[in-house]
Parts: sequence; structure tokens; C-alpha cells
Amino acid sequence: MKPACSQKKIEIPHSWSQLKNGQWVCESIQTRMDEWCPKLFGYHMLKLGGLSCELSSGNCNIQHQVHLDIQNPLHSLIADAYDLPFLEKSIDVTILAHQLDYCDDPHRILREVDRVLIDDGYLIITGFNPISLTGFASLMPWRKHNLPWSGHMYTPNRIKDWLSVLNYQVIECDQYALFPMQKYRTWWTWLENALGGWASPAGSLYFIVARKRTYPLKPIKPHWNLKRRFSPVGFNYRIKSSE
Repeated sequence: MKPACSQKKIEIPHSWSQLKNGQWVCESIQTRMDEWCPKLFGYHMLKLGGLSCELSSGNCNIQHQVHLDIQNPLHSLIADAYDLPFLEKSIDVTILAHQLDYCDDPHRILREVDRVLIDDGYLIITGFNPISLTGFASLMPWRKHNLPWSGHMYTPNRIKDWLSVLNYQVIECDQYALFPMQKYRTWWTWLENALGGWASPAGSLYFIVARKRTYPLKPIKPHWNLKRRFSPVGFNYRIKSSE
């Protein structure tokens, strides 16, 4: 397994138009976002990266939404993703659309996001699956230096392992796009649906929804584990006076 941290300089896409079939990838993620946005509540939402900024969340109950990126014109804040300018536990929902695929230290980004996310807050992560047709295409010499194949692709199971270390509960993990071809899209979709769920681990895209869980600092022992203190039993008695 390759280490997550890399010294290689990676080109970071700031718009879906920079990726091959990027518009279709964006639409597929948007469909799942439209299903989840009404379920999200809070005061502040953070969209980290230019790809996240271009996702619509108008049907979300969270009114204050921060778009953080450097080059995308939709940004509302320019800052370093490794050093977010927010207080601890101040963000209710964070969206990372393919952000981990194009960074040199995904662990650091996840730790920084965990710092600013409130307890029971939601984290939505999307990315490319290396065990798929898209992942295998990145092995071709004429493609591995071009977007979207030039980034680091991590399996959904590896992402879930990282989240478990940070004490996140994965609520949903959707793997899809078994055939990432835009031409004859209807036919490919029908074939993917016909194959059923057994083929989903080979899907080119994944959509993960996780929730931050926090345990108490001083765990309370169950009642049956408590050791009872030994103490003598007291008796009430009265001495009857002689008449």
C-alpha cells in the first residue's frame, strides 16, 4: 500500500471543467447531494476546494455557507486548506469533493477538518476509486500525468479506516459509475443496474457521508461493574428499662 503523504507536486483542479467527463461526475454527485441536503441542519457549512464550491446546496437548511478556494471565482474565502481560519468546533457540515485525491497530505486535511467540525457534525467526501476502470486508466503512461488520473486515488475502505481513527461513524458509502463512459450513458447505466450491488465495489466514484462522534472524557462504568464498599450493618435497638 502506497503511503498517503507524497512529495510529488500534484495539479489541483479548481473546476469540474478541468476533468474529463467532469460535468457528468459533478451531476452524479449533485444528485446525491440533493438527497442529503434536506437532512442536514446547523448554522455553518464549509465547502472546501473549488470542486466543492461548484456543487449546489440551495435546498439545504443551513443558510450560512462558506466557499473556500484560491482560484475558483465562486469562492467567498481564500485560505490554506491545511490551516483553516475557523475556531474549533464551529462548522456543522463540511464537504470535500475530490479534495483528498489532489492533496499531498490527506491526513492533515482530515485532522484540520476534524478540528473545526462540531460534535455530531457531518462530513461528506467524494473521490475516485483506484480499483475501477478509472483507476486502471491511471496506469497508462500517457494519462498518469493528466487530470483526473494524475491525482492520488484511495479506496473507500481506506478512507473509512482514516475516519474510524478520528472517531467518525460512516452513515452512507455509495460506490457507483462502474462504466465511466459518457457516450451511450443510458445504456451503461442500465447495464450497471442489471449487474446489481455485487459490482458496486468496482465503481469509479464513491460518495461517503460520515458523522463525528465524541465519547465522554471520563467513561461511566455500568452499575454491575461498580465495587460495593464493605461496611458493617447497623442495628436499631432499645434497652428496656426495668420497672
